[in-house]
Amino acid sequence: MNKRFNIRVYGILTNDRNEVLISDEYRWEKFFTKFPGGGLEWGEGLKECLQREFKEELKLDIEVGEIFYVTDFFQQSAWLDTDQIISIYYQITCSEKNTLQFESYQIPFNAEQEKYRWLSLSEISENSFTFPIDKIVGKILREKLSK
Repeated sequence: MNKRFNIRVYGILTNDRNEVLISDEYRWEKFFTKFPGGGLEWGEGLKECLQREFKEELKLDIEVGEIFYVTDFFQQSAWLDTDQIISIYYQITCSEKNTLQFESYQIPFNAEQEKYRWLSLSEISENSFTFPIDKIVGKILREKLSK
């Protein structure tokens, strides 16, 4: 059994209403909530990956800023027990961030798709997210904002 690393790159985009952009997805017969982003592809740099993901998923051009968090512990993939997840979270900006609006939807949904919404920074908790690494990032984000 081959063991491998799965590198994931995510963006933390906030708007002037003190909200953060999050993604709700239904894939592989599971519903989950996470930060927007995705998997690093062969030949890409980390920032290029994040720019590609936002362009593909949201049709947005983003500017990638400082690293916010990097996984510093072992995390097995929720999908493949042969994969170790390494996640890098960047703070990002986008000139269109304050005009982005999304249709409301019921959670959870059960059709294979990805939807986005703004979540108030004051409402963020570890329970806002599905995966262990996102829960940690949510907690850190909440702590930084409450100072």
